[in-house]
Amino acid sequence: MPAPTDTPRGVWITTGFFIVSGILEIATSLADGPGSLSFMRVWEVLGRGLLHFVIAAGLWRRVALCRSIAIIYCVATVLTYVVALGLAFTQTQLRFPPSVVIQSLFQVPSCVLLTPYLWSPRAAELFGRPLFGK
Repeated sequence: MPAPTDTPRGVWITTGFFIVSGILEIATSLADGPGSLSFMRVWEVLGRGLLHFVIAAGLWRRVALCRSIAIIYCVATVLTYVVALGLAFTQTQLRFPPSVVIQSLFQVPSCVLLTPYLWSPRAAELFGRPLFGK
């Protein structure tokens, strides 16, 4: 039986998801663009990846606000890709960069699995810490 000071599996998994998502966001977005990398493009990609890392850090520290943001992120991700699939089935001409396809292959199944957990009473207990204070 794990010691009470061990980090619960739910914290590891949710934090890990956002870290991997941030790395994928940065790596695939930088690989997508035109031949030369401009400072502004790199800055934008790093900013989008940083969002994932900030959420991961908050989840690691078990901040309740970050759990709420993670729930919203997962629901929005699934809904966005459902709409995109709906458009694809209606023969709408959409062109997605490879980064979107790669990220969706990771994020959609992960978010489908994470959302019910993040809504659960167990997650509410784990991520119940206020943003400021104890």
